[in-house]
Amino acid sequence: MKVLIIGDVMGKPGRDAMKEFLDKKKNDYDFVIVNGENAAEGFGITPKIADEFFELGVDVITSGNHICDKKELYPYLDENRNILRPLNYPKGVPGFGYTIKENGKGEKIAVINIQGRVFMPEVDSPFQRIEEAIEEIKKETKNIIVDFHAEATSEKLAMGWYLDGRVSAVYGTHTHVQTADERILEKGTGFINDVGMTGSHDSIIGMTIETVLPKFLTSLPSRFEVATGNVKVNGIELHIDKEGSCKEINRINVSIEELDFLFL
Repeated sequence: MKVLIIGDVMGKPGRDAMKEFLDKKKNDYDFVIVNGENAAEGFGITPKIADEFFELGVDVITSGNHICDKKELYPYLDENRNILRPLNYPKGVPGFGYTIKENGKGEKIAVINIQGRVFMPEVDSPFQRIEEAIEEIKKETKNIIVDFHAEATSEKLAMGWYLDGRVSAVYGTHTHVQTADERILEKGTGFINDVGMTGSHDSIIGMTIETVLPKFLTSLPSRFEVATGNVKVNGIELHIDKEGSCKEINRINVSIEELDFLFL
């Protein structure tokens, strides 16, 4: 089974790039996961945008600490199990932290969304909460993919080793900077610290340099704007065998202009 994972989609430039990528490449994959928590002008996602993602062929939308930025999304999170918020949010938060979905071949794939605690808003222990979810999921499928939305590389690597051999892959999101440490861990779990960002790379993690830099220089409030230049699609592709083990993990870091000339 070949799975496509697209990193944090940043605003309209990211959405447009993702659309063009999927229009050209989605038939190459058996399952598509996208992190969409920055899709609405860099902060959150709306029901309309989520519906557009699903219409493009996205199977599951994951998220992170910006998932609750748009209040109009709250009922949608309760109604649709294929858009996830972090599993380890407190009780009372709308939505679901994992889902199990069949692809076109009848294969069941579980996707878990979890959030870190190091340099992040306070949430329940990701390690304890994910343990409970895996116990339930294993009753239905061995194919388990984890989006760990976290800041610290150490915390993400710890999660990778903690889940090695029990899930198909653990990949990091949140920093918007793709790492080059993709590997298959000792017991067969694919791992990468961060899959990167789908959006403008002539920017400061997706926002214009002109609106972000003054914040660092003066510490005064600044209204960030989504950047538009040098747009790239970041992500990974996974090859998962019938036992749920990862046999191959490849990074994707490509501009739309390069798509016609590259085999991913």
